[in-house]
Amino acid sequence: MKTLFGHCGEQVMIEPPFHCDYGNQITLGDRTFININCTVLDSPLKVGAIAIGRDCLIGPNVQLLAVSHALNPTERLDKANLCAPVTIGDNVWIGAGAIVLAGVSIGDNSVVGAGSVVTKDVAANSLVAGNPAVKIRDI
Repeated sequence: MKTLFGHCGEQVMIEPPFHCDYGNQITLGDRTFININCTVLDSPLKVGAIAIGRDCLIGPNVQLLAVSHALNPTERLDKANLCAPVTIGDNVWIGAGAIVLAGVSIGDNSVVGAGSVVTKDVAANSLVAGNPAVKIRDI
């Protein structure tokens, strides 16, 4: 697995199946755990990088999506892709079935509730949940 990723820390555990587009723009911090059926859509370019910090817990069926499509219908006909990085801080827990969209940063020690769709940045030490995810409280 270490050869798949741009960087893979020590004691990382990934339960199969694991799905990604390229892998070379994914970085994983030490002691991170990724549960079954995680999908990570990275880009071959740095603009579509996905960084996961140390000691993170990624629940089953989580999707981390640094790639999207154009809203403009003409651009979409050309199959244009839009990329923006996804950054997950240290000691973050992302609950089962959550979706994190392109351009989102999740701060250290935060929790994303199961089934949430994260469309905007999450401040450190926050609990967010819902579709779209909103801040529930500080942790």
